[in-house]
Amino acid sequence: MRGAKSAKWVVGAIVVAMAATACNGGGDSKSSSGSGGKPAGYVSVDVGEPQNPLYPTDTNETLGHYVITALYSPLVKFDDKGKILNVAAESITTEDSKTWTIKLKSGWTFHNGEKVTAQSYVDAWNWGANIKNNQKNSLWFNDIKGYEDVHPEKGDPKSDKMSGLTAKDELTLSVELKNPVPYFQYKLGYVPFMPQPQAFFKDPKGFGQKPVGQGPYKFEKWDHKKLIQVAAYDGYKGDDKPKNKGVQFKQYSTVEAAYQELMSGNLDLIRQIGPKDLPKYKSDLGDRAIDKPYAAVQSIVPAFYSEPFKGIDPKVIQGLSMAIDRQTITKTVLNGTRTPATSFTPPGVEGNQSDLGVDVFKFDPAKAKDLIKEGGGVPGNKIWIQFNGDGGHKEWITAVCENIRQNTGVECLADPKPDFQADLDLRDQNKVKAMYRGGWVADYPLNVNFMRELYKTGAEANSGRFSDKGIDELMEKGDNAKTLEESVKLYQEAEKAMVQKMPSIPLWNYRINGGHSKTTDNVVVDYRGDYVMTEVTPK
Repeated sequence: MRGAKSAKWVVGAIVVAMAATACNGGGDSKSSSGSGGKPAGYVSVDVGEPQNPLYPTDTNETLGHYVITALYSPLVKFDDKGKILNVAAESITTEDSKTWTIKLKSGWTFHNGEKVTAQSYVDAWNWGANIKNNQKNSLWFNDIKGYEDVHPEKGDPKSDKMSGLTAKDELTLSVELKNPVPYFQYKLGYVPFMPQPQAFFKDPKGFGQKPVGQGPYKFEKWDHKKLIQVAAYDGYKGDDKPKNKGVQFKQYSTVEAAYQELMSGNLDLIRQIGPKDLPKYKSDLGDRAIDKPYAAVQSIVPAFYSEPFKGIDPKVIQGLSMAIDRQTITKTVLNGTRTPATSFTPPGVEGNQSDLGVDVFKFDPAKAKDLIKEGGGVPGNKIWIQFNGDGGHKEWITAVCENIRQNTGVECLADPKPDFQADLDLRDQNKVKAMYRGGWVADYPLNVNFMRELYKTGAEANSGRFSDKGIDELMEKGDNAKTLEESVKLYQEAEKAMVQKMPSIPLWNYRINGGHSKTTDNVVVDYRGDYVMTEVTPK
């Protein structure tokens, strides 16, 4: 996932604006004292404006993900060791990895009182997959039989239903895939696979502004570019019932501003400390400081349609990679809070390989120059690295560019955009000048997620538009493996092949360097670096 503090890409705050319309869910909190106030018993966290309306099927960045996972509960989730735990699902079974049976827990309701049934999932997934609805996460359903009927490569859909999706009874969902996918159960932990109430389909646009889920929190209000507020849902049936009365997701113009608010007692949790405050935050916060690795990778990604990288020889990208002194930048600019990357996947996900048997991630200026020369150089001898200016990235982007300039002679310029939404919009519109700051936070803890969703031809998060037939074929072998273990191994082979193609330049693996206020306790971080908001307890 494109991450905001760092997948689903790694940053600090973002934006979107659509007129709020009436629907059957939520309303403004009467107990709030306004955008800057916080009702008693609520906690606040710095999470900026989501890129899109709050649809689970249209959210693939961390900021929107925080809100979606407060409002909706997934079928499954993962513990710190990657073990699958049932949430809304009672059981998920298969005999052949092709036909899956999902039994739901009984008694669950949406926030408007409607009963959650198997049909709630069938209708939501069919809507999300339909090409007419233009959802970013539609490709997540492409394993399901009949996906091409609702999402053809060209033209209008032949149907509004995927043939492989059936509600067998009120609480039993049958999913038939086109081919066996041994890791399909892992995918069910990601946000596109949430249900929707019937009222959603009468007014999808309105629901995007005032969503109605079945999760631990219900929607209260969205003051665009300021905050989103949710309240604990009294009727929630999950085991993870909130230990607070609600959450405010607050937006700040910079991570430094958020840190000052934390120090002033106006913010309860900060997700990432900016480079300027990293040297002092542990002494400032004491035992309230948080420092923990999580499953995410920071990269810089070529836009393969751009003039500098169109038809580029991968040797040039390998050379740019070897011009970057990851060890020094992580130690100095990032104050030792990152670990230099040696592969496309991070520790903490099954199938991670710390050594791909190559040296393209090592700092070697002489070899960097040689590779760039062998590859024919960079057209125009100039590149830009696009990034969101509100996320605390300027310092390290500047250091990376300085490395490239000094060690290769290629001119490198930082290309800041005002916020994460502006950054993402330019990626989606194929308007990146040369490269962009990429980062990926795990959607599920398998190596598959750090390759298939990022570098397979046509993948939604493949914003660099990388395409290679050989890599696609290797991934497809992994998708169609007979066992999970075999699938992981085949994707490991694909990762080794990717080094020869260089769809991106991995830089370092992430840690969450955050903290919490004196008035909060029980702050827990999950495997993907998110605070478990239901656990946060006001003092």
